[in-house]
Amino acid sequence: MKIRSVSSPHEKRTSPKNGNMKVVAMRESYDFTNSVPNPYAKRMKQQITIRIDQDTVDYFKGMAEDKGIPYQSLINLYLRDCAITHKQLDLTWS
Repeated sequence: MKIRSVSSPHEKRTSPKNGNMKVVAMRESYDFTNSVPNPYAKRMKQQITIRIDQDTVDYFKGMAEDKGIPYQSLINLYLRDCAITHKQLDLTWS
């Protein structure tokens, strides 16, 4: 096995589909004056920290396993549905 190291901080390795590695020189700077904004940027997800009860996490993990999707995606879909339908939570104390 032959290992090649990148000798300059301005070089990067690229791996085409055939598995052969080649070194491509990075430019000192790039011109983004004609760049186009990402049309999907509004749909990008934001990473947050949230504390959820373990039984709630277990519930979504079980449901996600049945559906074959990651549980974080399932929680996101559920919360998105709540937001779209303007679902209100009843917080009355009994």
